[in-house]
Amino acid sequence: MIKQTHNTEKKILTLKKLIMTKFFSSIKKYTNLAFKTLLFIITVIIILFLFPSQGKFRYEFQKGSPWKHQNLIAPFNFAIQKSDKEISAEKDSIINNFKPYFKFDNKIQKSQLNLFHKNFNNNWGNYKHKNIPKHKLKIFKTESLNYCDSILNNIYNNGVVQFSEILKQTKKGSSIIVVKNNVAEERDISKVFTPKISYKYLKQDISEKFKNSKNSSEKIDFLNSLKLYEYVVPNLFYDEKTSNKIKQNLINDLSLTKGMVQAGELIVTKGEIINSKKFLILKSLKSEYEKSLGSSTNYHFILLGQIILIFTSVLVLFLFLYNFRKEILRHNIKTTFILLLVLLMVFASSMILKSDTISLNIIPFAILPIIISTFYDDRLALFIHTITILLIGFIVPNGFEFVFLQFIAGIVAIFSLSQIHRRGQLFLSSILVIISYCIVYFGMAIIQEGNIHEINLYNFAWFTGNGLLLLSAYPLIYLFEKMFGFLSDISLMELSDTNNQLLRELAEKAPGSFQHSLQVASLAEEAIFKLGGNPLLVRTGALYHDIGKSLNPEYFTENQIAGTNPHDKLSFEKSAEIIIGHVTKGVELAKKNKLPHQIISFIETHHGTTQAKYFYRSFVNKYPDKEVDVKKYTYPGPAPFSKETAVLMMADSVEAASRSLKVYTDKTINDIIDTIIDSQISEGQLNNVEFTFKDITTIKNIFKNKIKNIYHTRIEYPEENNT
Repeated sequence: MIKQTHNTEKKILTLKKLIMTKFFSSIKKYTNLAFKTLLFIITVIIILFLFPSQGKFRYEFQKGSPWKHQNLIAPFNFAIQKSDKEISAEKDSIINNFKPYFKFDNKIQKSQLNLFHKNFNNNWGNYKHKNIPKHKLKIFKTESLNYCDSILNNIYNNGVVQFSEILKQTKKGSSIIVVKNNVAEERDISKVFTPKISYKYLKQDISEKFKNSKNSSEKIDFLNSLKLYEYVVPNLFYDEKTSNKIKQNLINDLSLTKGMVQAGELIVTKGEIINSKKFLILKSLKSEYEKSLGSSTNYHFILLGQIILIFTSVLVLFLFLYNFRKEILRHNIKTTFILLLVLLMVFASSMILKSDTISLNIIPFAILPIIISTFYDDRLALFIHTITILLIGFIVPNGFEFVFLQFIAGIVAIFSLSQIHRRGQLFLSSILVIISYCIVYFGMAIIQEGNIHEINLYNFAWFTGNGLLLLSAYPLIYLFEKMFGFLSDISLMELSDTNNQLLRELAEKAPGSFQHSLQVASLAEEAIFKLGGNPLLVRTGALYHDIGKSLNPEYFTENQIAGTNPHDKLSFEKSAEIIIGHVTKGVELAKKNKLPHQIISFIETHHGTTQAKYFYRSFVNKYPDKEVDVKKYTYPGPAPFSKETAVLMMADSVEAASRSLKVYTDKTINDIIDTIIDSQISEGQLNNVEFTFKDITTIKNIFKNKIKNIYHTRIEYPEENNT
């Protein structure tokens, strides 16, 4: 009965855990969905914000050029805007003539006078002088005390400040604003004291006040001995917050206009040279015209059209990722990265379109597919490039020509640079993009103009600059790698160099493990190439997967000298701990040397959650009656989660097992490879990887062929007959 109750409680607890797991899983799922939805909505809003108004001022004009249109009459009343130079000069005037604000502290004056009185009375008993009769000492005491109170009050009432940069910047003869009891009053800066000024003032005033009195020398010496300057401390403090606020308010209240133009007034006549005055009037009219357009009914329809087009374009991008690149959509960082690149291109185009001196042809739009293909694949790169140039095509002049030109350049960039392994590849791609721009533009230009004489040759210079800017893809790829934690082929090439410190240490300390890693890299690379994965990634991961063995190389079979096995002196549990430790310590070593997390994943997963079977079985066989703690013989994992990590796991096990074969025949090689991979599948080590039966068969066949080539029987050469 007790056992049944215990089982019931256990089932209820398990059910509760299952419900909570599903609950939190649902929350996580919907939170991620909400975040991604928000990302795409924000993208739509930002692009909409960057899009210019389709309604623009119909006239074009430049300062110093003649007015090429008909006489222009003011259609409505509008104010004339000040030039940037005028506004800047007025701001400078406000800043230079600004009176800083200081807070007056009443408490300091009172506390310092009280302190002076206390010290004066304490020290008066020590004062005696033969030239002053005793009956006059009391009068002198009162006279001295009154004088000291008067002069200290005078100093404090005027204000004492600590000399600072604020006073230094304030002009001589100017004023400051003193706030006392919430009342602000202007005060001449020359009347304000500093501790240094008060010292000189006290010394001079004492001499002037008592120089004609009887026993003047004794009185002056006495008053100087009181060190009144020590009781003078700042009671005026600069109010930075109030000063900055009022200064900013004055700048904000600055009028940006001067004068008015009345409706019906002639602004400029045809052929008239546009001077500075006319230019400001025309600029003001343009600004007011575009503002009025923003409140018109037509503009609302234009805005609605922009929202529909932008939303549709971004929705198509989302659907593409959802249907064909779900692994990207699952990761917020990857989704953010793609949307950020699109926004950067739209932003750059929006800024250039506002310039009258820079051509849109200078923007290297082909850099977008180059960066995308570096981290993902060519198909995704081309699709995102297409969506981006379609979006920008809505806002540029001659949209079709722009889209056609950039589409061809993007395709050329992708085809010429499917993988960046060397810097020279990017330079070649840059040249090919320039050539494609020039050829396509030349073809479109002669169709439009009908001859070659009217072609704008400056565009060829812009295309050349565009190609040169394409070279910035190399440093940008490095920047994005660090920002988003990505891993490019360039970095993989650098990491796979066997002269790297970690690989050199592995080769020196554990040469057998290093050779094993090279063989595993060869097996895994070919298999992944056939499966359509990333061969360079799996090769690099294979080279580093056993770096943990460099810490205890002698405990691994491939590094041991015949007849010597340190495990003979250890318990099975301790041996398993050391063997399993090459994974955990390998991860620590990789993190210490700042290897990318993508490479560390290969170290973590190359044994999955399998067991150190040799020592586990040895323990069970030797101590059949003892209970074994399976966890102590199990690798921490996790299990492989991608095709690359799974193939490495299989290649590692196959290569290691093939070394133990006593006879190398087709049958023994085929059997051991089938047994190992089937065992990994049955143990659930490949459950997190989307493999098909065809993929597994392909991997097995590649491994079998490679192992047979490595261990094939050599021809035995006949000995030379000396007869």
